[in-house]
Amino acid sequence: MVDWAIAAQTGALLVRGGPQVPREQADEAVTDLRELTVEAEGHVRALTNLGLDLPLLPGEVVDRPGWVRSAAAGLDALTGRALPQQGGPLGPILAGGAGVQTGLVLAFLASRVLGQYDPFGGPERAGTLLLVAPNVVAAEQAMDVPGHDFRLWVCLHECTHRLQFTAVKWLRDYFADEVERLVSGLAGGGTDSLADLVGRLPEAIKQGPKLNLAELLQSPKERAVFDRLLALSTLLEGHADYVMDAVGPQVVPSVDRIRARFTARRKGGGVFDRLLRALLGVDAKIRQYEEGAKFTKHVVDAVGMDGFNAVWRSPNTLPSRAEIADPAAWVRRLHG
Repeated sequence: MVDWAIAAQTGALLVRGGPQVPREQADEAVTDLRELTVEAEGHVRALTNLGLDLPLLPGEVVDRPGWVRSAAAGLDALTGRALPQQGGPLGPILAGGAGVQTGLVLAFLASRVLGQYDPFGGPERAGTLLLVAPNVVAAEQAMDVPGHDFRLWVCLHECTHRLQFTAVKWLRDYFADEVERLVSGLAGGGTDSLADLVGRLPEAIKQGPKLNLAELLQSPKERAVFDRLLALSTLLEGHADYVMDAVGPQVVPSVDRIRARFTARRKGGGVFDRLLRALLGVDAKIRQYEEGAKFTKHVVDAVGMDGFNAVWRSPNTLPSRAEIADPAAWVRRLHG
């Protein structure tokens, strides 16, 4: 359904260039980011007690087109099993059109992403940790914060994501299987008739703004998978945000200033930019950081980090969507 090669080519071609900085400054940022990933993950392990026996590896530093190509390859690997191939003479045309549209989205996001851990890219099962150097430099300049401090702070977040997937052995396959279930249902069109959709309208109206259009169109089975994925991604993002701020005061002297300015920057942008962010779900992603961080902090305060780490025992110990909003319920379920 998507020609990922065309998506990568389109996104890499259309993405805007990064900030103009002297070559020496650019080289310093690249070296800094690559080395700081090792330091950052050491701090993350010390706080979380995860992956203490794993090797400490540097990250990969890329430009914006490099991020686009890596993101397209990772999405291809993640969705390839679930998305059906378009047959017939129009198949390549439809896939190419979808590739162009996806490339436009990737080009938009490529100027905003600071870093990313892709568990499905790179060497088999090792994943790839990417830091997008021009975006990191642009952000630290825009916020007027110390470069070294900000780079370490960003690495703390991304290294937490890498550790989540490398230390929790079942997480990668579980995530891929859930995505396959969701995408297969959506791509297959489901079995719901128009009458089924109309029948769900009263519940959708009752839920009000808590239920979006995508959820309305899902069958109960698809909705259950969607809820599990949403809860998991909220946990992963919030846990990473909690860790970066918990480690920060010890190793990032200007962490309070960075956090305040970064939070304000997340909510900024012009009207057009904010509209695009809402359409692409970027604003929903920001809410995930906040809700997941609140869940993590509540649980750690209540039962400590070792008690929180019960979330990683198995899929059955992950919080549900309702428990993300009510962390005390998760604590009662797991710890009595």
